[in-house]
Amino acid sequence: MAQTKRKRKTKHRGTAGGTVIARGRTGRKLTPEEKKEAGRRPGAKAGGAAPRAPRYAQPPTWKGSLKRAALVTAVFVVLLLLFKSKPAGIVAILPFVLVIYTAIGYYMDRMMHRRWLRKQGPR
Repeated sequence: MAQTKRKRKTKHRGTAGGTVIARGRTGRKLTPEEKKEAGRRPGAKAGGAAPRAPRYAQPPTWKGSLKRAALVTAVFVVLLLLFKSKPAGIVAILPFVLVIYTAIGYYMDRMMHRRWLRKQGPR
């Protein structure tokens, strides 16, 4: 009778605990072109977009910090409503929270951006 399943070409070694350890690459060495292809992100197309730049490669902006602070402030308001705070108190504290979170976010991002630049070294 003909073989219905393709047999595997390399041996899988099992352990007493039941885990299977596949052996490393045992075939021929990769060519430089194959190594280059293997180093790319999984699912990335050949000749596709360049890899994404690190987050701190761009200097921080007040606009970006304000957007993040608005999101955090919205979460803060929801939490205050869950704990049954008075709406007048929430409205009174809202601008203060937004300003504080914006400033903290901007200066934290600026510190991280400068740290990233120092790590990159002189160019």
